[in-house]
Amino acid sequence: MAPAAKAVPLDEANGPGKANVPGQLTLPAPTGRYRVGTVDLHLVDPHRTDPWLPGSRPRELMVSLWYPATHTAHYPAAPWMQSAAAAHLLAAMQVPPNTVTLPTTAGHTGAPVDHRAGKLPVVLYSPGRGSDRTTSTALVEDLASRGYLVVTLDDTHESGEVQFPGGRVEVSAMPPGTPATRVFAVRVADTRFVIDQLAAIAHGRNPDVDHAHLPHGLSHAIDMNRIGMFGASLGGGTVPAAMQADHRIGAGADLDGQFFGPEITRGLNRPFLLFSSQHHNRDTDGSWARFWKHLHGERYDLKLRGAEHLSFLDWEAFFQQAPGPFQKTPAQLVQTLGTIAPERAIEIQRAYLAAFFDKELRHRHGHLLNGPSQHYPEVPFAR
Repeated sequence: MAPAAKAVPLDEANGPGKANVPGQLTLPAPTGRYRVGTVDLHLVDPHRTDPWLPGSRPRELMVSLWYPATHTAHYPAAPWMQSAAAAHLLAAMQVPPNTVTLPTTAGHTGAPVDHRAGKLPVVLYSPGRGSDRTTSTALVEDLASRGYLVVTLDDTHESGEVQFPGGRVEVSAMPPGTPATRVFAVRVADTRFVIDQLAAIAHGRNPDVDHAHLPHGLSHAIDMNRIGMFGASLGGGTVPAAMQADHRIGAGADLDGQFFGPEITRGLNRPFLLFSSQHHNRDTDGSWARFWKHLHGERYDLKLRGAEHLSFLDWEAFFQQAPGPFQKTPAQLVQTLGTIAPERAIEIQRAYLAAFFDKELRHRHGHLLNGPSQHYPEVPFAR
């Protein structure tokens, strides 16, 4: 099992050793058999202009790859978020300086791929609207520890902040009131481009525009024939649109995200998992009810009792650990995160996501998706 993540001072802008270290935040250690590596890639699509900026600036993205790794002791643990972007995020959240310490992750930057994991199925992750690719790290690094290559995508100029090499931070430039369907269209184009770049890596090329070193063994490890995708909130709503546009994505999962646009009624014949918070289901969300009727592959509709919308993000852990700096009263914590214990919420999400992708991408048929489980009574199945 991978070691627990350690915490490091956030406010690196003040210089090493100058930040206080109260409010140290942590994530549960990954549960898979492999240690975890990670690498950031800077990608530019020369065939598209940035849809959120005036002029002809090409579309520019940052993505992170998470994978089973070896010799991790020789490679530094990656931060939850790069320092300049993290400072911008916490300032935007009005967190007082030096009151929380964001964790490092279980991922080791640039560590070699563990060849014992064999060919790695690919799982893409799309964050919520205005959120960053780091916000479901607890789920992402756990899938990597179980033998997946997980690719997290930032949506430049829609995400709140994206840090590029050299410390440059790009912030949201999306016009207020932009319809979700327009956001989906941009995210789908980004997703398809990123899949193309993965294919380039699998063929021995390096698409990073800064020629960053790729982890040893990566090109031989990517399995382009087994690709899944999941997302949280609006990121989950993006998944059907991406699957409709790109048939390389063989299975999808939505963590509590509403659907918009015509994709939900066009029919989808590939496996799909709906996983909702306690008050969100097909009875309360008409988009889920319509989408369910047009799912023609294997389909699952699960609910996490005691959970709220943000329970599917790392805030589930962070807000509970430092309610004061995040300005959350006990009542607000319940309203925001529900009543389920944070580590239990994360444990359950990890278990069901892994069971779904294991079944649909690896053809490993466990029992967890057959129906209600004695181990997880918090998860009812809707049929």
